[in-house]
Amino acid sequence: MSIPMVDLKGQYESLKPEIDAAIIQALGETRYILGPNVQAFEKEAAEYLGVKHALGCANGTDALHLGLLAAGIGPGDEVITTAFTFIATAEAIRYVGATPVFVDILPGSLNIDPYQIKAAITAKTRAILPVHLFGQPADMDEIMAIAHENNLAVVEDCAQSIGSTYKGKRTGSFGITGTFSFFPSKNLGCYGDGGMVTTNDDAAADAIRMYRNHGSSKQYYHDVIGYNSRLDELQAVILRIKLKHLDDYNDNRLRVAKTYNRQLENSQFKTPQIGDDRDHIFHQYTLLCDDRDTVRESVLAQDISCAVYYPVPLHQQKAFADTEQPDLPVTEETSRRCLSFPVFPEMTDTQIETVCQAILRA
Repeated sequence: MSIPMVDLKGQYESLKPEIDAAIIQALGETRYILGPNVQAFEKEAAEYLGVKHALGCANGTDALHLGLLAAGIGPGDEVITTAFTFIATAEAIRYVGATPVFVDILPGSLNIDPYQIKAAITAKTRAILPVHLFGQPADMDEIMAIAHENNLAVVEDCAQSIGSTYKGKRTGSFGITGTFSFFPSKNLGCYGDGGMVTTNDDAAADAIRMYRNHGSSKQYYHDVIGYNSRLDELQAVILRIKLKHLDDYNDNRLRVAKTYNRQLENSQFKTPQIGDDRDHIFHQYTLLCDDRDTVRESVLAQDISCAVYYPVPLHQQKAFADTEQPDLPVTEETSRRCLSFPVFPEMTDTQIETVCQAILRA
């Protein structure tokens, strides 16, 4: 039995009549740029996440870029973040002229370590950029307390965590801005690129609206040098439909992950931690194992998909060779041992059992 990392075709087939009809209707309305579906999605997403403003943009990387700009981060500033994440997190820091300062992660959640944040603060530090990795929220009480004590902005990277909560509050509602990706494989994914920035700050929302639309708050009047980063109307059609199913999707991902954990609990593999005070929505199901590459080859040979997120942490990437090279032992060990396995809402019990047996045979 061949099992993919995520079954986008199966999910589309379950929604096909509704999606196809809605796209045809939007095509007929011919309002393709910041049209009615973008506006409706922004309102619906803001209500779902419990924020005042949700603003669509072209992709998740742009969301990070715009979120940092709206938070006032610029040249000469330092932003503390994790090195165990996709490169977009730190790329965006560079886009605004700031410097990423990488700190270590916690061995349980694999999220940024608040103690390490505190130790890395300097006179140039202006923001903290936590990543809610693999769908589990970071320790936001501690992070927000550090930010408040040191007058720092918090920009949340929620690319993998839409719908997750920390102590009953959605990710993306803690910092001055929250940033989201709607890449097709995300828990809420569109059929191309898409992103979103959230905020409860009116001035930040106004800034994002200008920056995403060529620096314009009124047609042909440009207050700042901006960008062309607008959520596509047809992607908004798809996102509106899928948003209604997001909680069910996330619940089913958790079902899959809990079943994996039960079947693998007595194995040599370290299974993912699920915090008692937060919801883990399992964008990825990631084990830690010794001799990772041998295990990976064995599982792939059994026609089961698996992937390494992330084999080279950001502080060791050539793109950041000019930054300070910190000692990040937990990050480096994790990058050598991490291996992710299929997790998607439509997984059957038979598929889950097949994956588990492949892992155990490996």
